[in-house]
Amino acid sequence: MKKMKCAWPAALWLSIVLLLTACSGKEYTVTLDANYPGATEPTAVSSKALDTAETPLREGYTFLGWFQDEGLTEPWDTASGKVKGDMTLYAGWDKDTGDEASADGSGQKDFSSLTTPGSQESAYEYEAFFRPAMDGVNQPYVGDTMPYYEDGTYYIYYLKEGGDSYNHSAYLATTTDFLSYTEYDEPVLEASRSGGQDSWIGTGSVVKVDGQYYFFYTGHTDSAAAEYKEKIMVAVGDEPTAFEKLEGWEITPPDELGQKNDFRDPQAYYDPDTDAITLTVTASQDGTARILKYTLSADLEDVTYDGIIFTDPVGDFWNLECSDTFCLDGTWYLTYSAQDDTLWYAASDTPYGPYGEPTRLDGKLFYAAKHVEDGENAYMVGWARRSESPSSTQDVAAWAGNLAVQKLVKNADGSLSLAPVDALAESFTQRQALPLGGTHAYLDAGALFSYTDAFTCYESFLLTGEFTCTGEGSFGLSFDYNGEEGKNKLISLSPADDAVSLAFNEGSTPITSTAAEIEPDQTYSFTYIQEGSVGVFYLDGQAALTVRLYGASGKTIQLFAENNAVLFTSLREYTRP
Repeated sequence: MKKMKCAWPAALWLSIVLLLTACSGKEYTVTLDANYPGATEPTAVSSKALDTAETPLREGYTFLGWFQDEGLTEPWDTASGKVKGDMTLYAGWDKDTGDEASADGSGQKDFSSLTTPGSQESAYEYEAFFRPAMDGVNQPYVGDTMPYYEDGTYYIYYLKEGGDSYNHSAYLATTTDFLSYTEYDEPVLEASRSGGQDSWIGTGSVVKVDGQYYFFYTGHTDSAAAEYKEKIMVAVGDEPTAFEKLEGWEITPPDELGQKNDFRDPQAYYDPDTDAITLTVTASQDGTARILKYTLSADLEDVTYDGIIFTDPVGDFWNLECSDTFCLDGTWYLTYSAQDDTLWYAASDTPYGPYGEPTRLDGKLFYAAKHVEDGENAYMVGWARRSESPSSTQDVAAWAGNLAVQKLVKNADGSLSLAPVDALAESFTQRQALPLGGTHAYLDAGALFSYTDAFTCYESFLLTGEFTCTGEGSFGLSFDYNGEEGKNKLISLSPADDAVSLAFNEGSTPITSTAAEIEPDQTYSFTYIQEGSVGVFYLDGQAALTVRLYGASGKTIQLFAENNAVLFTSLREYTRP
């Protein structure tokens, strides 16, 4: 990015008072507002100094000229404009991204003949948001993920829903960049077709111990004759792509839990210094969700139950699915997905607790995510929820969907946030011209929704921009579903609720949301990435919200506002070449 030296000191705003002489010879006061975070005391110069006054500079931005209003809707012509009274002019800015809009949408997939959400969904060629290949006429999906990293390759094991998968058998897809995936056709761990404890495969994890790979997993049975509905089981392999079940090895729930039905999702960690494996398991006791800890010898001969390390403090969840514990820069974290809720995390100064108050991370459409590290970065790997029917305008509630990966960021205060995977964001390099015609837009709306055309919903694209609002009403991105505004799907930012939300039917049908602090008169930046019907909206540095938007491809994306005045600036849309 080109860097520009800032000519004026920084503050909330900047005024330079100029005395200009109108045609009548009368002098008026004109205040030049630099209109960005930066300020000095107003400086008055005579009209004779007007022609020599410096053009304002702002580091990392291009000056667009002066405007007669804060919404930048009325440009001021410095050559012919006549001052007829005291007035204020506002500087317009555009982020200097070092590129120009050079594409007009040509070369992008044409959706004009695909008029139904289902036909669009069938036409998508998912890459970053991986979806298993069709099995005949059946479309399989990605269920709970179990990521493992080794030597530059991410191994993403997942419970496959539908297609050729028998009772949620575990399949594998590998990637080196989270942009494209190699799919393995055969299961790496198949549910038992002859019945028995693992007639269904449940979530687990892979760990390497002394050159051998252990795949710990949940064995689930629906047999009325079985004493335990769920046990922890293991399979062994000499490579991370093939495993054999270790017959006779199992862990059953400890008697103190007082139940034999809910005991699953083992997450394993190997410590070469102690030559021991730590295993965390999610379960319930007295109807309350717990996370348990075990210590295993490397040869799996000795199994010690260490007790409960975490109890659901909310009290509303009977299970904390797909729990994961890990250390980032000296802080220990526990993550889990609560039943029919969202991804949560809690922090601790010591391994395996005690943990502080848990916090939600993303919304309920990013589910069952577990972390994986490559020595430089950490990621959360989960799945993006789908609807049973793409034509549904009421919910997004089906189990399994597309694979979704987000970068995990530890903030200065120890909190966690999600960000786009660097390689994914950087893959969008072709800047498209906007239906907006420029790079900024101003919406001043009352109780009725106000809309303006801004972007195009291509098969795969990235949006960036900045915004500043003055009120408490909602605003954001509006996606056309069927040409009727009342059916629009909205990604809303709400200062009143401190939330980013997805809602259908012009906001009347809430789908999911996540917490985000949005203050009036503050400037924020955003990033939005969509591939097919899966998208993730990022309030940069603060919040992420995974969304599912069927039926929007090939249509215009609008900016909207209600009960608020919002200035959007530095708007960009990028596609892949």
